Amino acid sequence: MVKERARILVVGGGYVGMYTALRLQRNLRGELRRGEAEITVVTPDPYMTYQPFLPEAAAGSISPRHVVVPLRRLLGQCRVVIGEARSVDHTERTATITTLATDEEGTGARRLPYDELVLAPGSVSRTLPVPGLADHGVGFKTVEEAIGLRNHVLEQMDIASSTRDPAVRDAALTFVFVGGGYAGVEALGELEDMARYAARYYHNVTPEDMKWILVEASGRILPEVGEDLGRYTVTELRRRNIDVRLDTRLDSCTDRVAVLSDGSRFPTRTVVWTAGVKPHPVLAATDLPLDDRGRLTCTAHLSVDGAPHAWAAGDAAAVPDVTAAEPGRDCAPNAQHAVRQARVLADNVTHALRGEPLETYAHKYAGSVASLGFHKGVAHVYGRKLKGYPAWFMHRAYHLSRVPTVNRKARVLAEWALAGLFKREIVSLGSLEHPRAEFELAAGGKPSQEPPHNPKGSS
Repeated sequence: MVKERARILVVGGGYVGMYTALRLQRNLRGELRRGEAEITVVTPDPYMTYQPFLPEAAAGSISPRHVVVPLRRLLGQCRVVIGEARSVDHTERTATITTLATDEEGTGARRLPYDELVLAPGSVSRTLPVPGLADHGVGFKTVEEAIGLRNHVLEQMDIASSTRDPAVRDAALTFVFVGGGYAGVEALGELEDMARYAARYYHNVTPEDMKWILVEASGRILPEVGEDLGRYTVTELRRRNIDVRLDTRLDSCTDRVAVLSDGSRFPTRTVVWTAGVKPHPVLAATDLPLDDRGRLTCTAHLSVDGAPHAWAAGDAAAVPDVTAAEPGRDCAPNAQHAVRQARVLADNVTHALRGEPLETYAHKYAGSVASLGFHKGVAHVYGRKLKGYPAWFMHRAYHLSRVPTVNRKARVLAEWALAGLFKREIVSLGSLEHPRAEFELAAGGKPSQEPPHNPKGSS
């Protein structure tokens, strides 16, 4: 039993936020029933995105609905608020938030009091001041971006098939991916595989007509799987006629021309930016201690150092790795650590409320798996290195075991089984991004070319 009534605020609904809230509602089942505790989750989306499945969703192997987990269904004992945390005043124990109704109400942001704070806002794409990037680039961090990119690639193939202008055709069939980490390599591998398959249904577009270019500023890709498997991945991608440019940067993409640091110029209508992430901006709007990379400074108990009643984990937190051979190292900001940190964090919040000793987070990194397309992959797990089909199978098996809820596991497994029996879907539904365009035209209006006010496309 908790010593006094506790209001727990969880900022973020990603890996850490969702798993923390889920475990808290289990740990505090009795307290929640008696009204001795309440859990509020503030998140910009009503769902948690299982990001390792984004490349397969982009390739059409998994339905977009099965890549996300509805928070209201899973967190039935929590209060889920769809909105953004703008700032946190931990001295006063209040957070300033805005919701979808803020503009309609006209009252501005509101202050939400709390007793225990869990900061898990995750990260955002780390961009550089590359000319033209904001106008022509697209990220690969959300399910909306993944499906939009799939529609875009198929649309470019339609453009190339129907144009008589060689310059337009060449630009449409050139795809530039910036960043050689998991997101960039997996997205490139899956989409190239999908486009190669789709080309058989075009009478005048072949896989050889397409240019796929991977740009990486360092001298290797997929550093998480090791140097040997990184070199193998480069060889495998080049065998598929993918142009891998190491030690190369994107200098500009203005006027739909990608200019690289080695002097190459590629007219293109597709620039995908996956060159890393940075902590969420809300962290800078708090009075909590940050490290030199903008992350919250945490202890091995996952509490914010020097800030009682504040907790953090995942991308937003610098958590010391107590299993590392070298002192002073932090845990890698990946899903493997985030899920396990969430469990310890929730248990420690429960322990703190009940006046019990706290647990220390300790997890030795198990390894990494990456998909390079259908039946292709690399894996480095517990010291063993796998390539090709075995690695791809391990990638699927591992992530199927980790995707939340039995419901999602069953749906994903069913889709994979059906994909093995039937042909791939190669339909572009790009019109979903502007659903009112046709009606506006029919009603005598002029379809707007501007994006909707709501970046999620629901306005």
